[in-house]
Amino acid sequence: MKCSSKAVSAFLLAFVFATTLHAQDAELGSLASWIAIDAPTGHEYLATEAIQDEYAGWARDSYGNLTKLVGRGEPRRVVACALDSYSYAVSQITDAGYLRLHRIGSGSSHPLWDQAHEGQQLRILTRSGPVVGVTAVANGHFAAQHRNETAIITQNDLWLDVGAESATDVADMGIALLDPVLRHLPAWSYTNEVAGPRAGARVGCAALLAAAEAGVNGSAGSTKYLISVQQVFGWIGLGAGVSSDANPGELIVLGAGSTDFDNRIVDGLGTRADVVLTGNGKAEIRLITPAVTDADALMERMSLASANQVLDAMIAAINPDAVRPTWLAAPEQTAVLNNELSRWGASENTERMMEIEGLLDQVTQRSAVPGHEGPIRNAIYNAMPQWAKEIAQTDEMGNMWVEVGPAGQATVFLAHMDEVGYEVESIDSNGVVNLARLGGVVETAWEGQPALLQLDPFINIESQAEAHSLRGVFNTRSTPQEKRPDAVTSWFGMNRGQLEAAGVRVGMGVTGYKEGHRMGAFRYSSRSLDDRVGTTSLLFALRQIDPDALQNKVVFIWTVREEGGLRGAAAMAERLGSRTRRAYSIDTFVSSDTPLESPHFAFVPLGTGPVLRSIENASMATPYEFDRNRGIAEAAGIDAQIGLTQGSTDGTTFTIYGAPNAGLSWPGRYSHSPAEIADLRDVAELIDLIQAMAEAPQGP
Repeated sequence: MKCSSKAVSAFLLAFVFATTLHAQDAELGSLASWIAIDAPTGHEYLATEAIQDEYAGWARDSYGNLTKLVGRGEPRRVVACALDSYSYAVSQITDAGYLRLHRIGSGSSHPLWDQAHEGQQLRILTRSGPVVGVTAVANGHFAAQHRNETAIITQNDLWLDVGAESATDVADMGIALLDPVLRHLPAWSYTNEVAGPRAGARVGCAALLAAAEAGVNGSAGSTKYLISVQQVFGWIGLGAGVSSDANPGELIVLGAGSTDFDNRIVDGLGTRADVVLTGNGKAEIRLITPAVTDADALMERMSLASANQVLDAMIAAINPDAVRPTWLAAPEQTAVLNNELSRWGASENTERMMEIEGLLDQVTQRSAVPGHEGPIRNAIYNAMPQWAKEIAQTDEMGNMWVEVGPAGQATVFLAHMDEVGYEVESIDSNGVVNLARLGGVVETAWEGQPALLQLDPFINIESQAEAHSLRGVFNTRSTPQEKRPDAVTSWFGMNRGQLEAAGVRVGMGVTGYKEGHRMGAFRYSSRSLDDRVGTTSLLFALRQIDPDALQNKVVFIWTVREEGGLRGAAAMAERLGSRTRRAYSIDTFVSSDTPLESPHFAFVPLGTGPVLRSIENASMATPYEFDRNRGIAEAAGIDAQIGLTQGSTDGTTFTIYGAPNAGLSWPGRYSHSPAEIADLRDVAELIDLIQAMAEAPQGP
């Protein structure tokens, strides 16, 4: 085969472009790993020990700084960065098992720093390893009770929920007073940027280590590389590291991120360390500060070009003839310990709990805002028993259902596959993505957090294909006047033309990064438990029934577009309502069992059983239906709770066709936020309750 020179040139250009992108992704990954490393002020050893294990030749001084000497003799210079993370310490453990937090040092100057930690997953760094918990946030369904709360969240408003029921449970997890606490975030990079807490300062440490490992030194003399500690306390680690160096002639300091890049000789750093750094006969101080966006915010952003600018400036200050070194990754640290087998309660069916947890992991970690439920529909369909797959149906909206049992009126169960989030409303020419709310989003819990834009391929239920996502960030306000933003926008590192070329369109879904975590013995937390617990419970109940033994027609429905309108359920009610005897909504019972809510209504404690959701905003279980449901639960040996809560569920769309609706629920905390919590014991009993209702005689 003969190829034209033009074709060969095109191939080579494509190869070079792909290779360049791969190299850029590797560099961004290395930089992001430094931003994600755990090094709370005063506990930097968690990182420095890992660095010493990974990279040879680093020594730790009496104050905890890491040093590496390249070369020897005069002139002598010190190159320094700050490693410590802004963090909290456990300041109180309540009798109910909640933790209160207080900053270690002054911490971030950004006005939304503490608020960016409300309703989020945090990591407690215990002596035996890290443990994940979530910070409490007002239930999204109880917005009316909190409409007058406009003050920006401070450290004094943070309550950390670790899945404990008592202070004894907290101690059993290895959590103690003064343990450091950080936001639980992955290494985050996208397009040509990295983002995360103290991104600029951490990239400075990445640059310093890269130069040290490459052996960069001046044309004569020696260079001491200093990864310093405790910048939050006036950079006393830097002072200690320099004071022990017998007055070097030059000090190159890689500072924290700022709005603009700076590279200049300064008289001092404006910190306590100046006592050591300045004065007659002291070193000349060169301060290099990287350019970042949203300095000191949770998701401080920094481009690869800005990172290379810092690296180049540092190398030029040491030796202008040296070659730029390669970026190196930060060392790995201890994995999160929440899911250890030893944490399960001894009296429970551990194997079953683990099976439930495993499916929850699959469905909670997928994004599916209203109208984009394909990934959840695929997961549910592929987990069905074979007999159910053979008769499963979908409609043009994307609802999926399994209809089984003898002819006659049906008992209908509904759980919704979608979750609250956002959709692309418009895209500015510079690439800022304007967002429209889908459902009752707790907006403060999304602002300034990692973002994922769901790119939708064609999906059908027999395909394993998944939607792909673009990474980015939700933008944050720099000068907020009150708690809630007027609008929420996002950024993915591209302008409008580039986003459109990547497949982004108006109407696509935008959510945040999420992980499912078991907390304590039985609690499970992830964004979108409303209603992924419902979809999971309905699936497990379907698995447990014998379709040939059913006495009545039963329909299991997984609906779309529940959030903000119950639209999928309304379509199913139009299809099935006239032949439905009763409907059961499988959805959250939004409980006031949190430290931020009044227990005067909706108080059903987690871990004490599923809930007969008896009254809600849009409907109620009539007394004779309520008595019937309670009787079925009692006959099945299920100690169900009862209660009134706020919100509305899919089953209400069936009531106008004459089908009574009742909710079969689990108690949940922190609804419509990234911090939602359920108790797996309640979920296990809810599955049995759905099965009992499906198998019960239909009655008159």
